[in-house]
Amino acid sequence: MRLALLAPGFAIAAFTATACGQVATMTLPEGTTVIRDVAYVSEGHERQVLDLYLPGASARPLPLVLVVHGGAWMGGDKAMNLQVAWAVPLLVAAGYAVASVNHRYSQHALFPAQIHDLKAALRFLRANADRHGTDAERVGAWGESSGGHLAALLGTSAGVPELDGDLGLPGIATRVRAVVVWYGPTDFLQMDEHRIPGGMVHDAADSPESQLVGGPIRDLPERVRFANPASYATPDDPPFLLFHGDRDPLVPHHQSLILRDALAAAGVAVTLRTLPGAGHGTPEFRGAEVGRAMIEFFDRNVKAPRDRAVPSSH
Repeated sequence: MRLALLAPGFAIAAFTATACGQVATMTLPEGTTVIRDVAYVSEGHERQVLDLYLPGASARPLPLVLVVHGGAWMGGDKAMNLQVAWAVPLLVAAGYAVASVNHRYSQHALFPAQIHDLKAALRFLRANADRHGTDAERVGAWGESSGGHLAALLGTSAGVPELDGDLGLPGIATRVRAVVVWYGPTDFLQMDEHRIPGGMVHDAADSPESQLVGGPIRDLPERVRFANPASYATPDDPPFLLFHGDRDPLVPHHQSLILRDALAAAGVAVTLRTLPGAGHGTPEFRGAEVGRAMIEFFDRNVKAPRDRAVPSSH
């Protein structure tokens, strides 16, 4: 575990990110404390670590947002990710503590290991809230691509024993108060039917989805259902805010329609914002309008006092 206190405008990291071959620099607000590589499972896998970002001037206890990177469940990192490098400073500047979480890849362990890891991280953070100056109750989640899929599962599967798992500190609640998802997969079996021309083929035996569930998705429909966040939608789920480009070549826009419709049918507050012409992780997502919408959503549903969270509209 490593701790650093940042000077004004200090660029914490510069790296080549996977999205569009661009170089991303994470520049954090003055006074941010960063605690790196915190193990959330004692003597666990090398991937079971998180980075914690704590804003300097905000009143304690801090509301917290879990950040989940993309990478097709087989790559990516809590720091070396273009979208994470954009989202973390945005959230810290708005007064949120941020936990950017790594999880085991599909080559390390099949699903549901990935969601077990995230719930173990959430339990760890709740158990150590006083130590870090965070609020154990006011917690939200944001994820992009495969991380969006896992963030959605955090939102819909609280209390489902098979997905809560028993890693780390069992017995601590895994419910969050709000979820933001960028272009996350929902139902793997409907991806190819709605892919745009030239888009990724997901039914292949070596697709990321097939590797996540342990075989060709067409041969394993029950495992696919098990991994589908829409399968667990219930009226007590937290509000959701979804973003998706209608020209996404990797995760068809229809995947967010499936999740939106399932949540709405269950009576959950959900909003889908379609970005016309946007692809997968393209610059449109890192614009001011998306940032404002995210912060307003988290402010209503996470930062608000514990008894006054305001649901978003359908």
